[in-house]
Amino acid sequence: MMEFSYARAADAASATRMAGEREAARYLGGGTNLVDLMRESIERPRTLIDVTRLSRDIVARDDGSILIGAACSNTDVAGHPAVRARFPALARAILAGASAQIRNMATVGGNILQRTRCLYFYDEAALCNKRQLGQGCDAREGFTRYHAILGASPACAATHPSDMCVALAAFDAVVHLEGPQGSRAVNINDVHRLPGDRPDIDTELRDGELITAVELPALPLARRSTYRKVRDRASYAFALVSVAAALDLADDGTISQARLAFGGVAHKPWRARRAEAHLRGKPADAATFLAAADAELEGAVGLRDNHFKIGLTKRTMAAVLGSLAEGEAA
Repeated sequence: MMEFSYARAADAASATRMAGEREAARYLGGGTNLVDLMRESIERPRTLIDVTRLSRDIVARDDGSILIGAACSNTDVAGHPAVRARFPALARAILAGASAQIRNMATVGGNILQRTRCLYFYDEAALCNKRQLGQGCDAREGFTRYHAILGASPACAATHPSDMCVALAAFDAVVHLEGPQGSRAVNINDVHRLPGDRPDIDTELRDGELITAVELPALPLARRSTYRKVRDRASYAFALVSVAAALDLADDGTISQARLAFGGVAHKPWRARRAEAHLRGKPADAATFLAAADAELEGAVGLRDNHFKIGLTKRTMAAVLGSLAEGEAA
């Protein structure tokens, strides 16, 4: 039996203070990922610090930005009128992510901090560098249908499971942190890591840091945005490929700006900056979309079972942009 202590924090300051005073402490929000990992003895915290008393407010500001408290449930974010109007891709991404029961429990902060993982991560008989650094990675020579095609390393080819984070990456959301060294704000695209030779480390958060809020910057472009998820089952499955996209067209029909991020293809949500740059100033047609996808996926590397993801990502991106260009929801 795993023994641990439990404490409830009244606010961010008390939570970070408790984390500094206790050995092997972990913050607990909805627990939809952490508790599962504890059941499997993958995570073995000595102390759980309940942070469900952090802010659950969603503040829609007059300038178009939105501030979301870290303890806010995924359901509340997806259903908020300002989120649905100003950042529809985020609402759609959350609704694509899990069952209603899980969305009701899962928090924004916890969603961001869930572990990047694959099936081998849960298998005690398999070698996994994420579970124990230096073991090796059985996944690379095993069943690789769901694994990374971008940014992988010999140490790990797992993919980040969050749908919400893909949309946040496309919109350059800002993650607000509180920790022993004070407060700081980090772009969501700089929060998660590629595996390199340390796949056991998922994020760039410092010891004891706590997510207190997520800020969506004012971005008129995002009103014309959507999210599409391609998966093996119609619901409650991780993405084979997903695309969060926003598109702004000039009066002459050319693309003035685009935002793109992929899910299901890398150890972190993948911001498609090469594709974005390729699209600017070009006509909004299928040839342009596919050429931009080719530019982004130029360095993609498939494993035995997932070469199809390269073409699937390109086609999905082109289809989503085509729908946005025509004024339709993807």
